[in-house]
Amino acid sequence: MDNLSERQQKILKFIIEFYRKQEFPPTIREIGKQVGISSTSVVNYNLARLEELELIIRRREVSRGLSLNWQRLAELNIVDESYLNPAAIPGTHANGNSATGGQYRIPVLGPIAAGEPIAVEAREPATTDDWIVLTEGLLGSANARAVDELFALRVQGDSMIDASVLDGDIVIIRRQQVATDGEMVAVWIEGDEETTLKYWRLEGENVHLTPANPNYNPIIRPASTVSIKGRVVSVIRHLN
Repeated sequence: MDNLSERQQKILKFIIEFYRKQEFPPTIREIGKQVGISSTSVVNYNLARLEELELIIRRREVSRGLSLNWQRLAELNIVDESYLNPAAIPGTHANGNSATGGQYRIPVLGPIAAGEPIAVEAREPATTDDWIVLTEGLLGSANARAVDELFALRVQGDSMIDASVLDGDIVIIRRQQVATDGEMVAVWIEGDEETTLKYWRLEGENVHLTPANPNYNPIIRPASTVSIKGRVVSVIRHLN
């Protein structure tokens, strides 16, 4: 990495470590915070240098639209071959999600509230006509391998704005029925007959569904009335 500045080396190292741990890429602000850069334009300048050297690939029209060129990194001995992502296998998965050339079709099943809870009409992937196509770089290798467990929801509201989840974003959800405190999850609230997107925290017999916006209060419900539908693994933003 002799052709990279010390700052660029730190940025690249952080992206690699973050990606392998979280299975999705960091945001511009997360990169800046880690390496001590307050200006997003300075972060973008250094990312442009990494992109010029074909070490990363960027999609500026989406949130977290950054992926690593693992093959190039391995060729330069920046990572060893164990870091290489498995190649996407062309074909059609059981729930209709298709993967071709490293791209995956994820069904968008409807809206989810990031504000006051709203009712959601559940739809099966086999009947939906709304899909989003993502690369393995955006999903992470582990999620790409489990693409049959993924679905997407359109965000309505601003209660998760401080987590960089905005009104109109699409969140990619991995189906699971349990969560660790602090994870962002989609949950169904029985009795209210509503669904919402919040941070999960279990306290005694109650669940605290915490927003990422100081203008909203946590939703507190008995744990027996709240069921987890999945964990957020990626956020997709379409810029105007």
